[in-house]
Amino acid sequence: MNRQEGSLSTVSKKPRFFYGYIVVISGFIVMTIIWATIQSFGVFLKPMSAEFGWTRAMTSGSLSLTFFTLGFLFIVTGRLNDRFGPRIVATVCGFFLGLGYLLMSQISALWQLYLLYGVFVAMGVSTGLVPMASTVTRWFVKSRGMMTAITLSGVGAGGLVGPPVANHLISNYGWRTSYLIMGIVALVLIIAVAQFLRRDPSQKGLFPYGDIEAETESLNSEVEGTSLSQATRTWQFWMLSFIYLCFGFGTAAIMVHIVPYATDLGISPLTAANILAITGGVGIVGRIGIGRISDRTGNKLAFIISLVLLSVSCVCLLVAKELWMFRLFAVLFGIGLGGGAVFASPAVAELFGLRAHGAILGMITFGLTLGSAAGPVITGYIFDTVSSYYLAFLVCAILSVIGLIMAAFLRFPVREALRKPPETKALVR
Repeated sequence: MNRQEGSLSTVSKKPRFFYGYIVVISGFIVMTIIWATIQSFGVFLKPMSAEFGWTRAMTSGSLSLTFFTLGFLFIVTGRLNDRFGPRIVATVCGFFLGLGYLLMSQISALWQLYLLYGVFVAMGVSTGLVPMASTVTRWFVKSRGMMTAITLSGVGAGGLVGPPVANHLISNYGWRTSYLIMGIVALVLIIAVAQFLRRDPSQKGLFPYGDIEAETESLNSEVEGTSLSQATRTWQFWMLSFIYLCFGFGTAAIMVHIVPYATDLGISPLTAANILAITGGVGIVGRIGIGRISDRTGNKLAFIISLVLLSVSCVCLLVAKELWMFRLFAVLFGIGLGGGAVFASPAVAELFGLRAHGAILGMITFGLTLGSAAGPVITGYIFDTVSSYYLAFLVCAILSVIGLIMAAFLRFPVREALRKPPETKALVR
């Protein structure tokens, strides 16, 4: 009997209350706080640029640096989450996120903006997508898509509350004091909530959620999974990475520049911030709805639906001139963005198992962050050059369609094809 088999007898099969729900709620709160702050950047963009005389490309470049740095940090935090668990990772990262925003209230030069967003804020945000999604994936077999969706709905909830609150704070207290308040809230709340997180059910003497047959299969096979090096030798890994590069470029570019774009057309700053808030609120519905679809019909169809809606929203944005058109865009964009974000973690589990889930998800998410880094700064550069967002948003639409086409060619599963009899024994220690 191997160690994994021996552990089955010590795991409770019918707990009175499943602790995985606490993990989901905690992950949702952490994601909400992180993305409420990061998605408020577009609201801060104009006041900061105006005070220092920076161009939009110069200012938005700091957020691009954040996403670029995140590409590497997600690989690191994914590995650390596999080894030490989310409680330690989220506590440390929450400290850096809060500190970054506290220091943002004191900046006086462009290099300080890039340092704080590119290092401190990036380190804080790195506790979000990969560690939280990977943790929830370990806790659930049945309803995995739904539980991942609920956790990642924090991105939408953050987008719902962050921009309007930031706009209110800036209007009443200025952008410096607003960053000070954001830093205190992020520091205290993330560190407090992190104490409820656990890496997997075994730390509470439990099975992953689901019927006994599914739980046993998960423990005996998915925990084995494939290694990071095995995963990187598959075309599915690289295709998924490129799809998320396209996804990240378009979504980040639009989220950073939608508020300046709307205000340039005569829409008030508050109303423009509310457009971004709509995408966040609808994104919650999109994540949960797409998560439900993925549990019922599979990850691939759910992902394709998300990318179709995202592509249509980009086309709507190209012709949007009036407020109702922006609201229509926000609904379609929010659902597409939310559903696309849910897909990655369950897909990695289905393709490659849970053995190195955090590390593999971190590597694939590098494509997302690379695109997210390039999108805002290239969009800002195009605007500074031609004084229009049309060409930049056209690029976003084209990349979204390319991602959609590539998603149609994804094939599941990969994991069984990678396994060889001699390796199976080595994987189960």
